[in-house]
Amino acid sequence: VQLQASGGGTVQAGGSLTLSCAASGNIFGAKAIGWYRQTATERRELAALIIESGHTKYADSVKGRFDISRDSANTWTLQMSCLKPEDTAVYYCNVKLGIDLTLYDYWGQGTLVTVSS
Repeated sequence: VQLQASGGGTVQAGGSLTLSCAASGNIFGAKAIGWYRQTATERRELAALIIESGHTKYADSVKGRFDISRDSANTWTLQMSCLKPEDTAVYYCNVKLGIDLTLYDYWGQGTLVTVSS
């Protein structure tokens, strides 16, 4: 499975940006798909996730501003609005696959989002 993230860029505070992720390979039955983010000084953290049941999970810091959706079997997007400088990070798309009772994480290459004040 390979993931390709796109849509990063520079935006002013208060603006919006949409990230897209496309998976190649079979991700049927994925336990979860989503987005994580990481800054130069912090560990990678969850931004938004869609779990197998269809429920979504968001970091408290992005609730009400970010919206994750699955557009097709192999693509999903993260719509980000009311962006803040603290949202600046490299965003990684992620898929969690369960294989033989083991959970595997697959990651995209990361796309940089810069929010200027």
